[in-house]
Amino acid sequence: MVKVKKFYITTAIDYVNAEPHVGHAYQKIVADSLARWHKLNGEKVFFLTGTDEHGQKISRSAKKENISEKEFVDKMSKNFENAWKLLNVDPDRFIRTTDKDHKEFVQKFVEKVKKDIYKGKYLGNYCVDCEAYVTEKDLVNEECPYHLGKKIEKIEEDTYYFKLSKYQDKLLKWYKTHPESVLPATRKNEIISFVKEGLDDLSITRTNFSWGIPFPLDKKHVIYVWFDALLNYLSGAGKKQEFWPAEAHLLGKDNGRFHAVIWPAMLMSAGYELPKTVFIHGFLTFNGKKISKSLGNVISPVYLANKYGTDSVRYFILRQIPFAEGDDGDFSESALVDRHNNELANKLGNLVSRVSALAEQNGIQSCDNKLAKKLKLKEIEKNFENFEVDKVLNLIFEFIDACNEYVQEKKPWETKDKKVLFELADSIKKIAILLWPFIPTTSEKIAKHFDFKINYKELKEPLKIKNIKKAEILFKKIEIKTSESKINKPVTPNKIEGIISMGTIGYNEWEKVELRVGEIDEVEDIKGADKLYKLTVSLGKEIRTICAGIKQFYSKEDLKGKKCIVFVNLAPRVMKGITSEGMILAAVNEDESKVVLIAPEEDIEVGSKIR
Repeated sequence: MVKVKKFYITTAIDYVNAEPHVGHAYQKIVADSLARWHKLNGEKVFFLTGTDEHGQKISRSAKKENISEKEFVDKMSKNFENAWKLLNVDPDRFIRTTDKDHKEFVQKFVEKVKKDIYKGKYLGNYCVDCEAYVTEKDLVNEECPYHLGKKIEKIEEDTYYFKLSKYQDKLLKWYKTHPESVLPATRKNEIISFVKEGLDDLSITRTNFSWGIPFPLDKKHVIYVWFDALLNYLSGAGKKQEFWPAEAHLLGKDNGRFHAVIWPAMLMSAGYELPKTVFIHGFLTFNGKKISKSLGNVISPVYLANKYGTDSVRYFILRQIPFAEGDDGDFSESALVDRHNNELANKLGNLVSRVSALAEQNGIQSCDNKLAKKLKLKEIEKNFENFEVDKVLNLIFEFIDACNEYVQEKKPWETKDKKVLFELADSIKKIAILLWPFIPTTSEKIAKHFDFKINYKELKEPLKIKNIKKAEILFKKIEIKTSESKINKPVTPNKIEGIISMGTIGYNEWEKVELRVGEIDEVEDIKGADKLYKLTVSLGKEIRTICAGIKQFYSKEDLKGKKCIVFVNLAPRVMKGITSEGMILAAVNEDESKVVLIAPEEDIEVGSKIR
């Protein structure tokens, strides 16, 4: 009997002192897409998310509303659960730290690790918004680095400590012997540097408030909210922790030390296996700032889903931001609309509508699907394994572009070629199955019209000849009225001598942009593209393919051998079936009648960095 592979994935559990925002949704949607991919592959999947409901901040929030802590967390937790349902985030368990089984597990865990617990006194800096102590070296102008503008509180109290320092060498060994223990590599290096500086023992109890799980070794204390919350990954892992160890914990960079240092040390102390991967992703930002309840710039995922549709929100978040790189990704409502209109409506929606209508009218005839050979399935599988969900979508839409070009090339509305229509219908089946982890509602609609099941076995088998029905419009175009107000507080444009400036950015944002000197080696036409050239650009140690809309301004002869400036760390984008791996910079006049490529003033080595 073949043993079914298990896949256990978790997200951070959200603190319920305020409403859910799109920053929370980002992580949950990524986790849901990964869980769905493994379900698609027939694995036994367990996806855990939930809410963190203890601590001083909850007490203060409940007091402001003049209700009990329990009433407050019951109300707020339901808001999170409803938001994820609206976004088609489908966990196998939504855990709450006020759940009876979790509280009992936490108290038993304390008994398990009591050999590493001792009583002492704590004096230090405490950030109520983080529910965490902040070391002197991490303070920024006497403020928490993650909650600038919020006053740090000085706390002195009796406490019980966990011997975190005891596990310093064991943690360093774990990072070294398990390459996937912490990802991406940049975050792992930060964690290793932090641990090498030396670990202080961790205060794990509080006496200055009572809203928490009672500490079993001393009734005057409650358990520190983070020590309690981290244990949800064990308490929620099925009966008797049947799914443990986790394949992946997904969490934001502000939680990195808790999950990559404190959590594995707790597991070591109790004798549990360690998770395979702690994945630390970047923040979702808005106007360059972290989306945060405490900063007051939150965007409601419920608002977004109701306005644009669940699948459009999911698609935008999953494709727009390079999750696996661990960098921040800026949220833009206009970019969401652009992707909805140009990719979901124009590319996917039109393909499904045209092919289903022609197939219904003319029928299809089974044949070898040569078109499907353009689908890079092995690459897609590899990208899923590497958490590169944006790259998966790039490859799927590269294939969608190829299908649309095939329609234009073969003209089945004229030829009535049933074999061509079969190739296209079979390719749409593959597309819909691969898109199910990302936009499940749309995929299921396509499956209904083309009459197939969504599973991985179907992906590799040809479409069965059945009556195909013309599909409904999958994505209606979104028209944004110029008078329509934007989400929250937009950047106010400043008019300077007739030029509109969209506000300033911080130096840290500018540092993220990598510009290098390139040289154009080859220039090719792109079939069906009036404005685009396909450029092969040398950056010294590497070659990039870049699509540039400069055909009406430059001849091939003008461009070949020309030096240029390349935006090299721009996310790849599929254009006319070609993956463009960067952007050539150019100056453009106001009416866009003149475009001039930007180049170094004097000759300099290819690959030189622009500063």
